[in-house]
Amino acid sequence: MKQSISFVIFFLFVFFSCSCESKRPKKEFITFEEMRDPTADTLSDWSNIPSGLQASFITIDDRMPKSVPPEVAIRKSIRVAGWKGESVSAQMLLWSAEDVNQVELEFDEFRSDVALLPATIAQARFVRYVMTDEFASGCGRRVPENFAASLSADMLDNLDHFNMEASTVRPVWLTFKIPSDAVAGEYKGKLKLYAKRGFEEDFDIEIEVVDRLLPDPSEWAYHLDLWQHPSAVARVHNLEMWSNAHFEKMEPLMKMLANAGQKVITATLNIDPWNNQSYDAYSDMIIWTKNKDQSWSFDYTIFDRWVKFMMDAGINKMINCYSLLTWNNKLHYNDMEKRELVTLELKAQSDEYAEIWSIFLKDFTRHLKQKGWLEITNIAMDERAPADMQAAMRVLESAAPELGISLADNHKSYKEYPAIKDISVGARSTVDREDIAVRRSKGLITTWYVCCADPFANMFTFSAPAEAVYAAWHTVAGDFDGMLRWAYNSWVENPLTDSRFRTWPAGDTYMVYPDARSSIRFERLIEGIQDAEKIRVLRKQYRVTNSPESLGKLQELEEAISYFETLEPSADWQERLNAAKKLLN
Repeated sequence: MKQSISFVIFFLFVFFSCSCESKRPKKEFITFEEMRDPTADTLSDWSNIPSGLQASFITIDDRMPKSVPPEVAIRKSIRVAGWKGESVSAQMLLWSAEDVNQVELEFDEFRSDVALLPATIAQARFVRYVMTDEFASGCGRRVPENFAASLSADMLDNLDHFNMEASTVRPVWLTFKIPSDAVAGEYKGKLKLYAKRGFEEDFDIEIEVVDRLLPDPSEWAYHLDLWQHPSAVARVHNLEMWSNAHFEKMEPLMKMLANAGQKVITATLNIDPWNNQSYDAYSDMIIWTKNKDQSWSFDYTIFDRWVKFMMDAGINKMINCYSLLTWNNKLHYNDMEKRELVTLELKAQSDEYAEIWSIFLKDFTRHLKQKGWLEITNIAMDERAPADMQAAMRVLESAAPELGISLADNHKSYKEYPAIKDISVGARSTVDREDIAVRRSKGLITTWYVCCADPFANMFTFSAPAEAVYAAWHTVAGDFDGMLRWAYNSWVENPLTDSRFRTWPAGDTYMVYPDARSSIRFERLIEGIQDAEKIRVLRKQYRVTNSPESLGKLQELEEAISYFETLEPSADWQERLNAAKKLLN
């Protein structure tokens, strides 16, 4: 009898244990390991944290340290608001004093009194920690041990579950893509949090769909120019350069860029125009050949495929080709007589420079006309000295007057080139609004950019996440057409774990991660661009309506925008930004 009772108890124990475990199918966990936390945070006291998995919503402005028990007001519900067609974000924080395996999140559908939004509009991504450093002196050689290092929550992983280590926190980034045809109103739904050992908890989410429509990213006016780097993709994924597999790997990465409203295709004309300033040198897109009879031929096969590929991804407004002025004044070509690759160093003021580049530019113009791309193609220069720019301009005016010109200007010399189609001025430059207005009336683009020299508003992996949003508001406040940033994916040696680089503050070289993984920085950048587009829509509507009420709202909006003209904001800039954003809804 005793044995029978014992067997029954054992059976019930196994049954209920298995029932708890079987709520979620067991999944294999395969991922990379983050770098060890180098800070004293690893000595934090977790003894007061209750047992089991802890969770709370937090603001998207916070970037939480990995090894410190969070001191947050527990929030089990959250409310977000957005226009039809807008993507809005939220953040949840998970933490535990003990190991927790197979953490998963699932959304229910969202219901209003009259309509439904499917669960598929919502996405939860585990935030991964990468090693970062500090701004310090900005640009210049960096020896890692000379700069304070820490882990920064930035990369949004594509895993559907996660194993948490004891005494750590794990942010989760939540994205809600409101359909363009959604019915305006208040929607309510649930976020379910699961973990092994039968853990389950529900959280409330409310989505306010504002009765306004944000245009599709392909229709955004904001001129976004993030430079692409195909060679980095080939190296990180160990793929043959320009192979079919290489293009397949780049497809989701570049579609993600198109969905951010990107306008420009980054292309190269000859040797790596930046003298290998990145971890990877740029691979040739156009093959130059000097034949035995001293004539020249140019193979555009790769260039054509790259441009067509990017256009198919949805990026088709402009092709910026680097560069007539490389950072080391070099170009290379196949010499059929010598049977070798010859590299020349050509000073921009030399006759040989003018002769060789003129031959190419005339042929390039012919090819672009044939492809139907001439009107959207620019010969692009990046931060070149005024004397070299003048020499290059003479060659272009003589050999290829139909080609557009693009310049990233850090010499405060934009006034010398009033007819340049696409000019981007450094953040420290002052640009007259009258000049921007005149250029805009002629169909010319004027943007601004940040680089390693700019502490704010930047997008390093240690930057405050809201700086990426501020940057877009600064664009609007300065009346710029958009913004340039030099690197979308110039990945460092180990981009998934260590964002530091030999020359610049960490994260300066890339905004997103391999396998089309987004980042908090990139999501906030898109948020800011959406804000800029919403401002454009509201300005137009208020002016067309032209009523005392609408003009009052316009004045209130303009007063809020004016604050963001500075890049040296007050201590309460994040509060000012959030208050301004509320006006848009």
